[in-house]
Amino acid sequence: MGDITTTTTVSTGDRWGVPVVGLVGEVDMVCEVPARAALVEQLDRRPAGLVLDLTAVDFFGSTGIRLLVEACGRAERHGTAIAVATSRRAVLRTLEMTLVDELVDVHPTVPDALEALRAAGVPFPRQPAACR
Repeated sequence: MGDITTTTTVSTGDRWGVPVVGLVGEVDMVCEVPARAALVEQLDRRPAGLVLDLTAVDFFGSTGIRLLVEACGRAERHGTAIAVATSRRAVLRTLEMTLVDELVDVHPTVPDALEALRAAGVPFPRQPAACR
């Protein structure tokens, strides 16, 4: 049997001053360290809100759940609101089965997640005319 290699990309950026951490591919043990580092780095800046972009995730298992729950705990301690962006069945089903969907707001797209943060009163450092 050959080695199975998964490719996961971790990116950070911002939309209107709100940090966005994006994961692409499979969220598993291979990407755990860089994904956690990106989330911790952004949350330790203590932003008012953060979006976790999972719109291009193909697999989201126990590692993904652990990362998200840890991020939610850190965010709560820092007073940061988190919104997750995804419409991927692989992610949604795992969030539903573990009831983590009750811990965090989930929206189908990054613009929807940003709009939800804004509607919840999260201040945007750079105000967009609209989040779309």
